[in-house]
Amino acid sequence: MKLSILDQSPLFADADGKQALEESIELAVLADNLGYERYWIAEHHDTPVLASPAPDILLGIIGSRTERIRIGSGAVLLPNYRPYNIAERYRMLAALYPSRVDLGLGRAPGGSAEASIALAGNFLEKVKAMPDYIDELLHFLQEDFAPEHLYSRVTATPVPEVQPQPWLLGTSQRSAQLAVTKKLPYVFGHFMGADNGPEIVAGYLRQAEKPSAIVAVSVLCAETEKEAIELAEETRRRREEQASSPQIDQDEQAKFADKQIIGDITLVQEKLAALQKDYQCDEIMVLTMAPSYEARKNSYKKLASIMN
Repeated sequence: MKLSILDQSPLFADADGKQALEESIELAVLADNLGYERYWIAEHHDTPVLASPAPDILLGIIGSRTERIRIGSGAVLLPNYRPYNIAERYRMLAALYPSRVDLGLGRAPGGSAEASIALAGNFLEKVKAMPDYIDELLHFLQEDFAPEHLYSRVTATPVPEVQPQPWLLGTSQRSAQLAVTKKLPYVFGHFMGADNGPEIVAGYLRQAEKPSAIVAVSVLCAETEKEAIELAEETRRRREEQASSPQIDQDEQAKFADKQIIGDITLVQEKLAALQKDYQCDEIMVLTMAPSYEARKNSYKKLASIMN
């Protein structure tokens, strides 16, 4: 199977933001060397335990330190921005790193209500406009506004030889249907999505004009199943301590833990193969939460052995 990485740039243990970001860069270099397909950075705001509010800034550095792996956002939270601004940023990355840039799009706030207001004003109104924002962004990338449109003479520069590849990320039937409507490849967040994920993705694959789907899964792999369980338990305890912060939703954390795959490489491979069969997808994107950066890297090193 193809494997990719989704990184939230977490602050493990006593790390500060600088260390968390440096660890993300280091992990991307490791992923490039190990043969992972993609390395995506998430966007979060007003979240003290996650360090990356601006994926494109971090991707600019990661692209310069890697050679082969595709890099991208997982996701740009589009209601927070004007589409033209995003087109410029990701075209700039695509100009620097040809044929390697993905532009994952999402509609979640990515932080507190106050942070959403600070970023985008009336966030809920902009969420409603998400389909229109996607259309506008795609027109900027494809340079195909109607001649009479206000933006028909506006170009998102620089113009790369190969455009960034847009993806739509989601966790529901609604997001899957939007991906169908907008003719976009789709990433389903199994680690926090609806329980009927295979049904949702099957519907997308059945309806999409050119279907392409990735499933994002939370995985923690160690030398033995016992060690993996102990690492997961330590991670859970630390996140419960962090849950005293209003930015961490305890119900969401419980749901996340229920969907996590934990074990040695044999068990993890079996569970991923079963998940791949359920979803009928050829690529899995792995998010690994661990109590330390070393444990996270070790997990990804072990997972690399099961890639095609």
